[in-house]
Amino acid sequence: MTLERNTPVAAGLSTWQWLAIAVGLIALQASILFAMGRLPICACGYVKLWHGVVQSSENSQHLTDWYTFSHIIHGFLFYAATWLLLPRLPWPGRLIIAMLIEGGWEVVENSNWIIERYRSATISLDYFGDSIVNSVSDTLSMIVGFLLARKLPVALTIALALLFEILVGLHIRDNLTLNIIMLIHPFEAIRQWQAGPPII
Repeated sequence: MTLERNTPVAAGLSTWQWLAIAVGLIALQASILFAMGRLPICACGYVKLWHGVVQSSENSQHLTDWYTFSHIIHGFLFYAATWLLLPRLPWPGRLIIAMLIEGGWEVVENSNWIIERYRSATISLDYFGDSIVNSVSDTLSMIVGFLLARKLPVALTIALALLFEILVGLHIRDNLTLNIIMLIHPFEAIRQWQAGPPII
């Protein structure tokens, strides 16, 4: 975003130190998920760069899928929120906070309670939790979104978020907005609409 304030790149920490913290958080996320019993990779035995079939047991098991766009939007939102709430913190520090939030959500999302919530309240009947490689990839996608938001004009960042939401929503009948709505308070009308074929 062009709204980036003139703050030091790092408050007493070098670039390599910030990078080490970020890598450590990714490793911690993967370790916690492994301890929770998440599979390192898809049970199918291989890893794909892209898996585009939402209603399948391989969704959320590979490197990227339709929900990758939601995680990029997470990065947009976390950049904006940390910019507003923590204006004096250098952007690497704000990224670390975003990673803590995203990593925390990935752990919660892969708890049995949330998995069952998705399966009972949404169209994700074949969802049994993310593979570790998919979860880590989700966090990396958030980082990409955060860094894009840091560099792109505000209007373009907002336009990209809206474009992702609309196109993904029309293609898989789900997106970040609908995902949040259905997780918090499921609506039968939305569930029935989501059962239809792709619009585009």
